Amino acid sequence: MPTLHKVAAVTSKGQIILPKAIRQGSSRDAGVLHIVSVLRNTKILKLLISFASKKNLGAIPLVLLGAIGYGSLFAQEQAQTMPLPGTALSPNASAPQVIDDLPASYADGLDEATKALVDKGRYVARLGDCVACHTGDKNKPLAGGLALTTPFGKLYSTNITPDPKTGIGRYSFEQFERVMRKGVAADGHNLYPAMPYPSYAKMSTDDLKALYTYLMKGVKPIEQANLPSDMSFPFNQRWGLTLWNWAFLEDKPFEPNPQQSAQWNRGAYIVQGAGHCGACHTPRGIGFQEKAMSEAGPKGVYYLAGETVENWRALSLRGLWTPEETAEMLKTGRNRHGAVAGNMVDVVQHSTQYLTDDDLLAIGIYLKSLPPSEYDKPMQVVQNPALTIAPAAQQVTTASAAKVPADLYTSRGGLGYLQFCNDCHRSDGAGVPGVFPPLDGNLTLQQDDPATFMHIMLTGAKTAQTKTYARVLTMPSFSRLSDAEIAEIGNFVRKHWGHPESKPITADMVAEMRKELEVKNIDNRKFETPRLADMLKEPNAQQLILGARLNLETRDLLPHNVGNALNCTSCHLNAGTVADGSPYVGVSAFFPSYSPRSGRVITLADRINGCFLRSMNGKALPVDSEEMKAMIAYFDWMKRETKPEDKVEGRGVGKIDTKLVPNVANGEQIYANQCALCHGKDGEGIKNAAGQWVYPPLWGDQSFNIGAGMARTYTAAAFVKRNMPIAFHDNFPLGQGGLTDQEAVDVAEYFSHMPRPDFAAKAKDWPKDKKPFDARY
Repeated sequence: MPTLHKVAAVTSKGQIILPKAIRQGSSRDAGVLHIVSVLRNTKILKLLISFASKKNLGAIPLVLLGAIGYGSLFAQEQAQTMPLPGTALSPNASAPQVIDDLPASYADGLDEATKALVDKGRYVARLGDCVACHTGDKNKPLAGGLALTTPFGKLYSTNITPDPKTGIGRYSFEQFERVMRKGVAADGHNLYPAMPYPSYAKMSTDDLKALYTYLMKGVKPIEQANLPSDMSFPFNQRWGLTLWNWAFLEDKPFEPNPQQSAQWNRGAYIVQGAGHCGACHTPRGIGFQEKAMSEAGPKGVYYLAGETVENWRALSLRGLWTPEETAEMLKTGRNRHGAVAGNMVDVVQHSTQYLTDDDLLAIGIYLKSLPPSEYDKPMQVVQNPALTIAPAAQQVTTASAAKVPADLYTSRGGLGYLQFCNDCHRSDGAGVPGVFPPLDGNLTLQQDDPATFMHIMLTGAKTAQTKTYARVLTMPSFSRLSDAEIAEIGNFVRKHWGHPESKPITADMVAEMRKELEVKNIDNRKFETPRLADMLKEPNAQQLILGARLNLETRDLLPHNVGNALNCTSCHLNAGTVADGSPYVGVSAFFPSYSPRSGRVITLADRINGCFLRSMNGKALPVDSEEMKAMIAYFDWMKRETKPEDKVEGRGVGKIDTKLVPNVANGEQIYANQCALCHGKDGEGIKNAAGQWVYPPLWGDQSFNIGAGMARTYTAAAFVKRNMPIAFHDNFPLGQGGLTDQEAVDVAEYFSHMPRPDFAAKAKDWPKDKKPFDARY
């Protein structure tokens, strides 16, 4: 059993410090950590540890705690049952798991040859992404039922499990081959070409036999009746599909081009056949047929030139990037140009991330070989040097490739971008490598048609979950913004990082897209977010904009006053405009006011300087300086009609139950799986390629000192509960928050008590009033 003075120590500040080995929660020390956590803030434990440490009484076992009334203290201090370290972690403390939902339910008694054929067929099913369309209920993979919206009505995917009653269990191979090549089911009815049989027709007989074997012997039969289609007249008349096939179907298998390499031909076979890339990326003709099924022949210029599908712009794939960059996008869902969105999220998540590197490179080689077409959507941009297939996290964006727009602070679109987009995509449009996609050169912005941009802004987006990037990042819907605001931001980003010659986005275009998508505002909170763009209408606009800049660029504009890596907006999110993210809305109405920490009435300038001294570990800003006046003017602008007696919605960071007992081991795992992405594995923060801070350290010399509110467990927990992590779910405007109260306390305890700078003036704090029990001194 570990001895008491080896388990913990009491510093001169009265803090209990746990050794890292104990915090990590080995099974041997699980009970020790649990007891220490329960009694962490009690005088008895502090005295006992100090006594054991000073006297070196290594033989005093921890059962002594029981003798001094552990049971009664436990009952008084413990607010809820905590899992012991070494037991199950809380949901957000566990690393995200990639779930492979393509069935692998081998039938009994398969010989090795048949099993090998089933495995090959399963890979062919990967190439065709069968599971994405043929799964409506994730608990019933490949049993169909997924709604597919077309311009003519709704179709529902069918059951392709080997169930003999409702699936394809009675299909012979010949019947299966006919449905794959000609779109004719076993009972003779025609399928709509939403099932991409014109592409599947190019698959080899060997691959079709393997796929058939997999579906019959590698998939569990599920009884689920197929849903009837809901197509409008005359498209509900399936006999017309016989004429469609006669006019448009090319049902010959793929023929290799002897003039090209084996890699090229493999890529062409996948793209044209099982991959059915043209189903979305090739323009449609008068009969809604793909205008070309390959790059060959006079119509080949249309192949993969781009199309709009379900209000998403499926961009041109011709000559796209380097083969390595394309392979990387298909494997991880991201590359240095951006991240997949819309329907491509499913393609990467269910299909391409599982393909071999050889096949991914073959696809890239084939696409790269396709020459630009006059029908490209968008026209291709200048190509960059080749990269390897290594994960994008190992790459960086060159600082010279992205520049801060000159009108960032002087245009409505720029200020809208600064307020709602900057935290992830940065003021230079470079994004955050390996985390958030860049906008500079992003093909979504290169397109003449702004459909994808408007779609993402109105409905949000999620990254594909892949083995490389298991944590899904969410961009919430910005449907709370007006049509005009979305148009302003769209025109700003397209002008600077996209296609400046494009036709401007109008508010009417956004309104029409909003109507088509049937966008519903899922955020009905009463907090009204101030719009930075509205500062331009004020008579003191220049001063207000300086105040906003000082919040966003505090460290760079006030280097003599900031002593670490933080800006005001590190805590006051989106320049103080986010509910429960320490917003400035109405704040100046509450000053002057009494401050228990100071023991006197303080002004707003005093409060601001408190942040400079503690959160920024720096020096006070002269109260008569132009910078201080600008910051106060910025606060006053957000005061609106607020009176001192008013209750302001979303003010502060909220509260959290101080009876919750921290589980540091759980907090460490939460940090590793939810926070380290932005703040670094060891709390060191992250920088861009130019060495500039992107997200600040959470501990160490460049972080806030022990006098900051964030150095206190329960203040930090309240902030974390409502504001961190970002990109975690659909919460407007940052996807912020999402941990449980207990998880917030756990992770706050973990990072707030890590090493950080001392606060020299700490002796002057709380001269008259009782200090908070979780204060660091």
